[in-house]
Amino acid sequence: MPHDNPSAPDAQGQFLVIDWIELAESVITSPWLYAVLIAVSFLDSFLPLIPSEPVVIIAGVYAATGETDIVLVIAATTLGALLGDLVPYVVGRLLGVRILKRLPPGSKRRTAHDWFARELDTRGGFILVTTRFIPVGRYLATLSTGLVAYPVGKYLLFVAFATATWSAYTALTGYFGGVVFQENTLLAIAVGMGLAVVVTGAIEGVRHLRRRRTAAAADTVVD
Repeated sequence: MPHDNPSAPDAQGQFLVIDWIELAESVITSPWLYAVLIAVSFLDSFLPLIPSEPVVIIAGVYAATGETDIVLVIAATTLGALLGDLVPYVVGRLLGVRILKRLPPGSKRRTAHDWFARELDTRGGFILVTTRFIPVGRYLATLSTGLVAYPVGKYLLFVAFATATWSAYTALTGYFGGVVFQENTLLAIAVGMGLAVVVTGAIEGVRHLRRRRTAAAADTVVD
């Protein structure tokens, strides 16, 4: 007979957040922490409900007290994210030819496909680096690069830089929060997450302005 469990979260996303954070904190002084960081950053590269940022920030906070190694935190997170970003890219490459056959020349979808391919050719580095800081954006960008057959060498170069930058920023956000608020770990974690949200919002704002200026310039040329 089914029964209610008051301790069980109602939403899958909430369950995943609590589960990964508790797992990280339970092994915070163990080498297994770095395996957890690799796993969570790997999965978060293609599964939106996996919360890598809070886990990395927590690891960074504890690095301020010497319980974790900030260099290893960044390295493990970078490795996991880099491997994870290869998954949607490979999926895109495998599906790309099949999808391209369904996009007849002159159609709106084919035009959008060709436009994105040109954008990546000229601004691939900017797109891959900035979208790495935006949870939904990173999935769309990495999958799309595969769909348009973006060169694997350039992809690896830009994604390696993007994941290293994102990992360092996320971990150091927690680390500096831990340095400033050494006596209050919860406050340090909250500050770290707040800074992450602010920077992510700022990056998205810049991208939005760039899109508007590009659209305005395109309209001017057409007129």
